Amino acid sequence: MPNHLPEYQLLVISISTPLLIGVYKNKELIETISSEKKTSEILLPLLNTYMERYDLSSIIYTRGPGSYMAIKLTYIMLKTIEIARGIKCFGCSAFALNNGAPIKAMGNLYFTKEKETIITKKIEQPVDAKFALPQSIQDLPLDEESTPEYIIPAV
Repeated sequence: MPNHLPEYQLLVISISTPLLIGVYKNKELIETISSEKKTSEILLPLLNTYMERYDLSSIIYTRGPGSYMAIKLTYIMLKTIEIARGIKCFGCSAFALNNGAPIKAMGNLYFTKEKETIITKKIEQPVDAKFALPQSIQDLPLDEESTPEYIIPAV
């Protein structure tokens, strides 16, 4: 009888506050981490903690749209981990984790998705679109690219 070891993955949502990390065992959520701290302050210590605690097979992150600095920092950290530790890095659209709601760009500009195109749109009333970690990542659509998806809003 084959002995199947559990597969552990992290899902990182670092493009807004709070920063969210989900630990998944065989694609099912087993632990949630939330932090109000800046990505630059807390992400690497959290990643180190969970790499020590679990034998991770991959890390998924929201590659955009959202906070450019958070996307850059997250990508650099995850790509370094991929090269140094062999833990595969995957990207997914931020819209997959907030039910497709508008995502804050700057001021009253928001990123919106119309069909397969992401645009910036002026929205007068603030949109409070919360990001959430899914209970399962079985059907989470991963992007073919893991590189950041930068969309510069019109100013």
